[in-house]
Amino acid sequence: MIYIILSIILVVVICSLKQINEYQRGILFTFGKFSKILNPGWHIVLPIVNFYKKIDIRTKAVDVPEQDAITRDNVSVRINAVIYYKIFDASKAILAVENLYYAVSQLTQTTMRNAVGSVSLDELLTEREKISSTIQEIIDKATDDWGVSVSNVELKDIALPEEMKRVIAKAAEAEREKTAVITKSTGEVEAAKNLAEAATIMASTPGALHLRTLSTLNDVSSDQSNTIIFAIPLEVLRAFEGSEGKSNIVDNIKKIAKK
Repeated sequence: MIYIILSIILVVVICSLKQINEYQRGILFTFGKFSKILNPGWHIVLPIVNFYKKIDIRTKAVDVPEQDAITRDNVSVRINAVIYYKIFDASKAILAVENLYYAVSQLTQTTMRNAVGSVSLDELLTEREKISSTIQEIIDKATDDWGVSVSNVELKDIALPEEMKRVIAKAAEAEREKTAVITKSTGEVEAAKNLAEAATIMASTPGALHLRTLSTLNDVSSDQSNTIIFAIPLEVLRAFEGSEGKSNIVDNIKKIAKK
């Protein structure tokens, strides 16, 4: 009889041994009342008298489903996000909220729609990190009573209507054309300044214009297939007045003209 009792006690003890892993915490109830938090290791949980529930305290990444939202400037968009959070108080995660994972997901969806509704489309597209931080702060504050700490919220994708995509594409194309026109006009201004400076230098230097003219004639006449018709200014001939070999120079100019 004693052996039977000892065997029953041994079976009860073995069945009462519960293991809590390092990444878990246990919530122990005694006769339905919260007793304590079980840390990692072996614990005795007596049948009928005690009841316990394990909670995973590792950081969780929850994919928030796509949500329809309207921006402040009345543009309809579809957005989805991912939220990262972890439990810092296992007792609150059980006692303060019925279904923690569902509650966090629903709170994120509602907060995300409200945050999108408070900004314009341009702000939503250009200030995504700022909006994500705002959503994270709101959710983190709301989930403190649940023993949850929200570390990050990331907006994964923002889907726009097709007509809005075309409008944005046209605006981007117009901006690129504007930049190209400004760049081209800036280059033309610089070129005009350089030409004006060169003209000033040539006008102030005796014979510079005539030498430039002769150099240009020599360049364009290098191809025998070209036919060139031009008028020689009188200044070109006057530049050689009084110099030796005047007739030879004039003859050379006539030969170049015939080419």
